[in-house]
Amino acid sequence: MMNQANLIILVLFYSRHGATRKLAELIAHGIESVPGCDARLRTVPAVSAASEASAPEVPLEGAPYVEADDLRDCAGLALGSPTRFGNMAAPMKYFWDGTAADWLSGTLAGKPACVFTSTGSLHGGQEATLLSMMIPLFHHGLMVLGLPYTNPELMTTSSGGTPYGASHWAGLDGDKAITDDEKRLAVALGRRLALTALRLRAE
Repeated sequence: MMNQANLIILVLFYSRHGATRKLAELIAHGIESVPGCDARLRTVPAVSAASEASAPEVPLEGAPYVEADDLRDCAGLALGSPTRFGNMAAPMKYFWDGTAADWLSGTLAGKPACVFTSTGSLHGGQEATLLSMMIPLFHHGLMVLGLPYTNPELMTTSSGGTPYGASHWAGLDGDKAITDDEKRLAVALGRRLALTALRLRAE
């Protein structure tokens, strides 16, 4: 149960086959390793090319759908999506396209943020996707964090993990387990985000 005095760090993700969700959970673990911070896991509905199709109002399983209060309540944001041709997935893009009111009111301005992704192939656009997810965050006035090379796994990983954010090479069938390096980098990113949110709140 969340402590009402703790800072809420929103971990907002879309995951089609579960790989991005696993990264989200690791980032949440990193957030909650910092005393005074709680992770709030949220997702976005799928979108369909058929105009009459709609997602259920409540997800059938997993994290609840994100709501406007989640953006207002959070002291920081971790944003994750699988890559789609070097860009974030359509459901996540659709969500951000609908946040003009929050942009105008500055709901997220001054809050720290980070990004994470998963890909089917090792060179399938991890870094391009991470950079594409940063763009709406900059427009919202968020302060975007990466992973510094003080994390030695950035020099040793042979799978995912970038200075732009946590990542995972899931494989074509999504059957590749998250490696130790990927795990440590995801946890470190969540921890860095939470520590930054605490420092900003103390100012």
